[in-house]
Amino acid sequence: MSTPSIPRRAQRLSELGDRRFDLLVVGGGITGAGIARDAARRGLAVALVEREDFAAGTSSRSSRLIHGGVRYLEHGYLHLVFEASRERRRLLELAPHLVRPMQFTWPVYQGARVPRWQLAAALTLYDALALFRNVGRHHRLGRDGVLAAEPALAPDGLRGGAAYWDASTDDSRLTLANAIDAAQVSATVVNHAEVVALTRAAANGPVDGALVRDLIGGAEIRVQARVVLNATGPWTDEVLRMEGTPTGPAVRGTKGVHIAVPAARVGNRSAVTMLSPDDGRVMFALPAGTHTIIGTTDTATPEHPHEVRAASGDVRYLLAACNRFFPAARLTEDDVVSAWAGIRPLVASTNVGDPSSASREHAITTTAAGVVTITGGKLTTYRAMAEQCVDVVVRRVGRAVRKCDTARAPLPGERAATAPGDVRLDEALPWREQDVDQAVRHEFAETVSDVLIRRTTLAFDRKDNGRALAPRVAARMGALLRWTDAGVRNAVEEFERDVHRIFTVTR
Repeated sequence: MSTPSIPRRAQRLSELGDRRFDLLVVGGGITGAGIARDAARRGLAVALVEREDFAAGTSSRSSRLIHGGVRYLEHGYLHLVFEASRERRRLLELAPHLVRPMQFTWPVYQGARVPRWQLAAALTLYDALALFRNVGRHHRLGRDGVLAAEPALAPDGLRGGAAYWDASTDDSRLTLANAIDAAQVSATVVNHAEVVALTRAAANGPVDGALVRDLIGGAEIRVQARVVLNATGPWTDEVLRMEGTPTGPAVRGTKGVHIAVPAARVGNRSAVTMLSPDDGRVMFALPAGTHTIIGTTDTATPEHPHEVRAASGDVRYLLAACNRFFPAARLTEDDVVSAWAGIRPLVASTNVGDPSSASREHAITTTAAGVVTITGGKLTTYRAMAEQCVDVVVRRVGRAVRKCDTARAPLPGERAATAPGDVRLDEALPWREQDVDQAVRHEFAETVSDVLIRRTTLAFDRKDNGRALAPRVAARMGALLRWTDAGVRNAVEEFERDVHRIFTVTR
């Protein structure tokens, strides 16, 4: 990977206060990072600020899939499937180091909610909506064909099934690649920088920027921008309240929980689509290195997005599905390597009734004070969402810019080649000490959590969620960032708090 040319944090913070931007993007998840990239590539002066770290919220807690959304067919969202299929194809071409083809097996058992004929019809339509340009077309499987593909599946009652294609990704690093490209082009990109207020030149005038607090150094910076864009996902309503104009809720979140279990216990060879034995919901068993990820749930929740976590009932629900389809696994809660939850920021006006049937479409609105807000959407369609948002911004800015090129421009972010003699952080996993240096020098990492949870997947892949590695990583980061001994200890303690907040399973 070529070394990104990104200014040091002090310079980027100085730029926030010194420049007048065309666009200030608030929120560094996949949507905000994609918007910043698109806008910067078109020639706009762009700032992107994120309160925690890039992808720290929902964008690092997904199913790690880039998919057309086969289950959306059941609810009639054909246009969404068409858009998602198109974007899947583009990402496979533009980011092959981050988005890779994945074959799925969908077994059908006697009495299943989706019988074989209906599955065949749905997958034919799925291929058609992809204009028959997916990695491969689906094909039907008899009982023997399903067991040949996935021998560990339960044979009792198995009638047959089908194989089809989607894609997998590293959600955190896909988000990071967009932020890096935005910065390499021209954007001022800063994580751990919280918007504490929206600003106006006159009491009833339009919003013209924000007051931003640097959560690393403590300084407050007045950022001026012609347009402020709220891309904070589950935190959307918190930002809108800063404007002071009473409105109804813009988002209504649902909780999605995933668990990671040892792949050897499950025995899946690739991805398997499952129907929950409890409620018939579509879920997946997904290969992830030495682990299998089981997910996801989809339930309404009152939990704050900063505090959302898996509950023991969620874990049992996912284990029950896995054990039903892979009976030799005999998984219990003790076998769970990690469990995590995220909030889907669905558009409030379309999120009624069963959360699983709520639309994953997005909405772009502009408030009376001029704040552009995007809600809803999904990981797969982030690029298209960003393009539409920047179209709105360009009309507001009112000057000529370059055309959108993100449908053709490759994404950066391929890991550097392993140096001779380089040391692994965990002998069973691919991450190295060199990756810590890369994260600090070229990938905006400022905390141990940035490295162990988002620049790598070590917190998800280890039973201790990376706790034993934290002192070693903190010491290495401290040498690069000039932390004191007390600063290194504080960094470890902060990581411990983050792990507790994200990975603890509630009762």
